[in-house]
Amino acid sequence: MADKQAPRDSLTSSHGTQPDDDDRARRGGRHGGAGWVAAAALAVVWLASVTSSVSQSSSRTGQSSQRGSDQAAPPAVFTPAHRNVADAVRDFLGVRPAAVQPIAFPHNVHIANRLGCTDYCHAGAAVGPVAGLPSVRTCMICHGSIATDRPEVKKVAAYLDRGEDISWQRVYGYPRSAHVRFNHAPHVRAGVECATCHGDVAHRTVATRSTDLTMGTCVGCHRAKNAPVDCLTCHF
Repeated sequence: MADKQAPRDSLTSSHGTQPDDDDRARRGGRHGGAGWVAAAALAVVWLASVTSSVSQSSSRTGQSSQRGSDQAAPPAVFTPAHRNVADAVRDFLGVRPAAVQPIAFPHNVHIANRLGCTDYCHAGAAVGPVAGLPSVRTCMICHGSIATDRPEVKKVAAYLDRGEDISWQRVYGYPRSAHVRFNHAPHVRAGVECATCHGDVAHRTVATRSTDLTMGTCVGCHRAKNAPVDCLTCHF
């Protein structure tokens, strides 16, 4: 009887202890799973805080870069972006503010005195794409001794004394969205008068925008003079 009872006791003992082990395993599993969840949550919170710090730092760096880029040259890559809708509409309609020059330069007086456009003031027009604008030293070649008592000449002399150049404002030009690369030199060589594009400057004082240089204007002039009208002539 004892021998038969022992296996039963052994079996009872085995089955009696096994549920306790399973319960402990299940409890341990639940506690272990909760620990992993808590650890994962802490990792996510930490990662979010690090990402936020990096984003704020990048934002500050971007703002600093933007402030620096506002004073830098425009980007070489074309972008149709405008600061606001009003700027986009003005660009689309070709509306541009009138240039306000720091010196009231009298074109008529200089041309009447036989000073040609490309002699000193816009010498670059005869040799390349950019006509150029006169520096204060160029102006003082003549005005160091000529008309020194005139108010506008005194302003020019004051620029030279301060070591500053004259900040002439552009009157003509194309927006970047036009993709136009105008070259003055071929037009000068072909005998195209300055007045064709810039109006009758010989009878004006300060230059103003008087000619609407649209594609139709340019193509019509090219056809009238038997000049090329291929797209790559102006758009390259």
